[in-house]
Amino acid sequence: MLKPSIAVVSAGAMGSAVAKRLVSAGCTVYTNLDGRSDAAHARAQDAGMINVPLETLVSESKWILSIVPPREAFAFAEKIRAAVVEKSLERSTNAGARGESESDPSWVFVDCNAVNPEMVKRIGGLFRGTSVRFIDAGIVGGPPRPGYDPTFYACSEGEGEGEGEGVLEEFAALSQYGLRVSLLKGPGTGIGDASSLKLCESMMKKGSIGLFMTMMLTAHRSSPATADALMKELSISQPGLMDRLIVTVPEGIPKAHRFVYEMEGLGEFVGGGEADMFKGFARVFERVGRSLSGDKADIGTLTRGVEKARELRETSTSK
Repeated sequence: MLKPSIAVVSAGAMGSAVAKRLVSAGCTVYTNLDGRSDAAHARAQDAGMINVPLETLVSESKWILSIVPPREAFAFAEKIRAAVVEKSLERSTNAGARGESESDPSWVFVDCNAVNPEMVKRIGGLFRGTSVRFIDAGIVGGPPRPGYDPTFYACSEGEGEGEGEGVLEEFAALSQYGLRVSLLKGPGTGIGDASSLKLCESMMKKGSIGLFMTMMLTAHRSSPATADALMKELSISQPGLMDRLIVTVPEGIPKAHRFVYEMEGLGEFVGGGEADMFKGFARVFERVGRSLSGDKADIGTLTRGVEKARELRETSTSK
């Protein structure tokens, strides 16, 4: 069987790892690295991705997986729509010149970004009236690695509406190439549900990182001794939470600038007074991001807190 050609944009930690899994299963994976960093180019090369212009990417791929920073999701979808419309017109013109009927390539655009449901509905709306079918997918978990796979929760148009169920079954078939796909189907389901699930999961995962950072920075503001005492207390009363802090705070520091947009999106998603909690976390991540690119004072505070937590954990396990 001919294995599919799939576009994955872009080559961040998640996108490149997903691409590497597909390439290892024999798929051809295209990407477009216009404006991307040297690190992204290196990840793409390591994953076996083929860097091509956007027009070529659309010509060669049926599946287009959008895995970009959330604030870029809508603009990237607009670029794909423009390229698809141009390519469809070109094919229609060529078919007419040969006296043939037009062939519908039926692309599938899969939005895999951490955006709120209203945004993903706007993105899906871009493709109405085009040759593109749309899937809302939320990736829950970290990048694929040997022995581990995140889950692509996926939904499309609601039951009985258009070709939603058919395109979902086609997407589920990509599991044979290394993707773990779980379909959201049933009465009342539709575009926005997968993004809702992803955001609800992010409330716990990224919200807890925001809470840890807030706690550590606030304790240190009182005094370094207060911060050390806090870590000691956590090692006694909340060892499980401290273990999570040790892992997730260092992972969150370099991603803090990205988490700002996600927390603001969570606030819009939750709404009401509860939204203020996530807006507060957005400001914390904004502060950490500024520190990372500036004086690094807050980064030093967080790093020392994690080191103290590790020291206390190692002491407790050696007894």
